[in-house]
Amino acid sequence: MTPVAKPNPDKRSLLRRRAASFGHAFRGIWLALRSELHLQFHAAATVIVVGLGFYFELTATEWMLVAVAVGTVWTAELVNTAIEALTDLVSPEYHPLAGKAKDVAAGAVLVAAVAALVVGLFIFGPRVLALVH
Repeated sequence: MTPVAKPNPDKRSLLRRRAASFGHAFRGIWLALRSELHLQFHAAATVIVVGLGFYFELTATEWMLVAVAVGTVWTAELVNTAIEALTDLVSPEYHPLAGKAKDVAAGAVLVAAVAALVVGLFIFGPRVLALVH
């Protein structure tokens, strides 16, 4: 009879660490969502956009564009939140470089949001106009 190989403890440990890293990531998203008003706005916008996507029966390509746009905005907002928190930690007093870091990070969110708005206007604009007319 062939002995049954026992799972490698290093592999189990690696799997646990990987699972824990996902847990940390989801906790980070949840913490940011609970504390950041702008992220809450983006969450509401995401729900509306997804609802409109189902209503207007977007094509697969349109869904991909919407997903990339939404994901980019969420990513920028989460990175901005992390930069703001880290900046506040290392520079509790005002410093011009700390202000610059925060402003640039906020600018990245603005660029992502404007790009997402443009995608939304191209995809949803004609459909909404067709409903109005």
